[in-house]
Amino acid sequence: MIRLGLQIPNFTYPGVTDAELFERVADLAVTGERSGFDSVWVMDHFYQLPLIGQPDFAMFESYTLLGALAARTTTARLGTLVTGVTYRNPAQLAKEVTTLDVISRGRAVLGIGAAWFDVEHEALGFDFPPVGERMDRLEEALVICRGMFRGERPTFEGRYYRVNDAINSPAPIQPGGPPILIGGSGEKRTLKIAARSAEAVNLTAGRDELPRKLEVIARHCADAGRDPATLNKTWLASAVVGSSRAEAERLRDGLIEARAGVSWAGLNDEMRAALGARILVGTPEEVTAEIHEAAIAPGMDGVILNFPANADDTAAVAAAGRAVRASLGG
Repeated sequence: MIRLGLQIPNFTYPGVTDAELFERVADLAVTGERSGFDSVWVMDHFYQLPLIGQPDFAMFESYTLLGALAARTTTARLGTLVTGVTYRNPAQLAKEVTTLDVISRGRAVLGIGAAWFDVEHEALGFDFPPVGERMDRLEEALVICRGMFRGERPTFEGRYYRVNDAINSPAPIQPGGPPILIGGSGEKRTLKIAARSAEAVNLTAGRDELPRKLEVIARHCADAGRDPATLNKTWLASAVVGSSRAEAERLRDGLIEARAGVSWAGLNDEMRAALGARILVGTPEEVTAEIHEAAIAPGMDGVILNFPANADDTAAVAAAGRAVRASLGG
């Protein structure tokens, strides 16, 4: 389902005003689609995340943005990476994703997870229960969304959510409704839920962790009586792209300095290793080689990339997309 995705998590671009912002984001999405990315993803957050920028940096509401991007794109699947289950009533979420599916003529994906960013929950008044309850809520939400996607008019009485003969009209364009993608890497529950209830999983982990995550997924699929090959498995990674390795490293160093207030060389060995496990640095061809080594050869189905140091550089996004897509044989 997903082989090469483009995530757009940052909406603060030098010299771009609020009035011009959507057009720049739309340019990135269209460029990505034309360059070989098969899907476009945005975060479901209301404040910018600490490792990307300041809390008051620009952040679009995700489903409004995706609906607008659906009108500009033609082939790319569209979804959040990922919706926090705490942010919306599940029936409302099912309606929003169904609407996106209709607008996009069958390209919506429901990306969903248990939520984690306590700062925006506290600031905006969203309840932020303990992780066990958030996982329970996720499982209940999936029952409701799946039933509504299939036109079952579900009646469901859970501990946290309920619906009564829930109508979902118009129906999704995709038969059976938009596919469900679970985001995260928790081995006890997140990956178990993905194996039992989703079409796809996106792993937020270092490249060195991926073989273990695949083993855990295989065990959960076996317990569910499912072939692991039927679960689309992608890795979320950051790419810093330059015309040369040296240029890419300079961009990475500037990014770390701006975000962490310390130079790359000034980081301790543990921090450099942790960041290096999630950030691909080099020319488009070098990044492609790293993707194959980390995320394709060991059995992953694909990768979803963001570009933290090339946030609104359409040329860099296009070059990376073309290189990776060509290496994937399409």
